[in-house]
Amino acid sequence: MERRSFLKNTGLLTAGISLAGAAAMAALQPSVIKTNKLPKWKGFNLLDFFSPQPAGANKPTTEDHFRWMRDWGFDFVRIPIAYPSYLNIDRSRNITPEEVYKIDEQAVEKIDQLVTLAHKYNMHVSLNLHRAPGYCINAGFHEPYNLWTDQAAQDAFCFHWNLWAKRYKGLSSKKISFDLVNEPSMREDMNDQHSPSKAVPGNVYRKVAQAAATAIRKENPNHLVIADGNSVGNNVIPEIIDLDIAQSCRGYFPGAISHYKAPWANKDPEHAPAPLWPGQVGDKYLSRDMLENYYKPWIELAAKGTGVHCGECGCWNKTPHAVFMAWFGDVLDILSTHQIGFAVWNFIGDFGVLDSKRTDVQYEEWYGHQLDKQFLELLRKH
Repeated sequence: MERRSFLKNTGLLTAGISLAGAAAMAALQPSVIKTNKLPKWKGFNLLDFFSPQPAGANKPTTEDHFRWMRDWGFDFVRIPIAYPSYLNIDRSRNITPEEVYKIDEQAVEKIDQLVTLAHKYNMHVSLNLHRAPGYCINAGFHEPYNLWTDQAAQDAFCFHWNLWAKRYKGLSSKKISFDLVNEPSMREDMNDQHSPSKAVPGNVYRKVAQAAATAIRKENPNHLVIADGNSVGNNVIPEIIDLDIAQSCRGYFPGAISHYKAPWANKDPEHAPAPLWPGQVGDKYLSRDMLENYYKPWIELAAKGTGVHCGECGCWNKTPHAVFMAWFGDVLDILSTHQIGFAVWNFIGDFGVLDSKRTDVQYEEWYGHQLDKQFLELLRKH
């Protein structure tokens, strides 16, 4: 039942019952309204280890950053990791399958330090292999095989997840989760992000996800495992519903709004039609109705008992700020109404609340950073 209909019907019912009965009804409402198995976490992706190069390529997240997040009411960070960032390999040439197992303990300890700092400020940490052995949504590093078709890649994938699960064996699911692989798709060429792609066949996704979840839960049977939606995070994965694996959707739909003029997402970014919300953009009329339809399968998935979270969302800085705010307000309203939490793609940077480099925002000074206060308040509202 929709929240608004529920409240309306409840109001009619309680109008004629006793105060005690009304109190009993009120006590029942939260369990009826809340349908998502996962907490409604909200926060940010932290890109400290996003690059295949060792940590240091991105500016590190500091204790002040966590303090600000906590004080602003956020309780979740997703850490997208490129597995080569914690390998001890020769980076002057392409990696070999054997080198995928060469762990650099000092690099792993740096990730540990970030996790520990996040926990100090009561953040749930979701570790994600943004680049897994044999697959990444982005180019920039030459993979030696294909995660979806090569057993050697799948074995390495499980090895890496077992490493992280063992490292955090004693942590509860309230503190840590394991997000298997970022935005999966079946691409013709794993080393060309613009090559044709399609959904990973459901049976293949199930095989890979089940193997990785087994490798994780070998260390702790209560570890929380999350799988990103198929087709680059967009589609529910019905094939894994029975595996006790939560699923992660995206907050980038439609791309004409979220990735306006983004060169990595558009073949001809300079000629992209100007975004409007709502409004006619190219050959489509963009509106809240299309968002409702987009998220309907995810809402239904949560209602049936599978945990759902939106692991990435937001908008690149070329979209006019007013359009971004109108669209993203609808996205967050839909997610929040159904108790689905979210994580903006970054905290500091082009998608973030700090230093987004938008040209049409009146920023506020914030300890040497430029704060988009309107964006921050929208996030805090939900």
